[in-house]
Amino acid sequence: MSPIGSVGSALNALSLSRVDPPLLKPLTGPTQPSDTRPATAADSFGHMLDGLAATVDAKEAQAGEITRQVLLGDSGQLHQSVVAMQEASVAFSLMIEVRNKLVESYQELMHMQV
Repeated sequence: MSPIGSVGSALNALSLSRVDPPLLKPLTGPTQPSDTRPATAADSFGHMLDGLAATVDAKEAQAGEITRQVLLGDSGQLHQSVVAMQEASVAFSLMIEVRNKLVESYQELMHMQV
């Protein structure tokens, strides 16, 4: 058996059912805006950034709600609260890094001589 074949069979054995389904959804919005004009690259990029911000906001709201339930005694799932807070923190950190890279790229473009 070739090494590639063993990797392929190992990958087939993995199950993706453990992955949270919302993580598998694309972050982009609809491909056609409501005014029926075709989406441009700028629209698609803007939708992607809007989707990223909305995802971060949703994770933060979910973490807040789970934490509120734990603090009020409605739920004894402290570990879920901690995990949700960490997921929100990582998502926010990712959004900040994307913003930093965009600003850095913009500054580099502005310093280029034409």
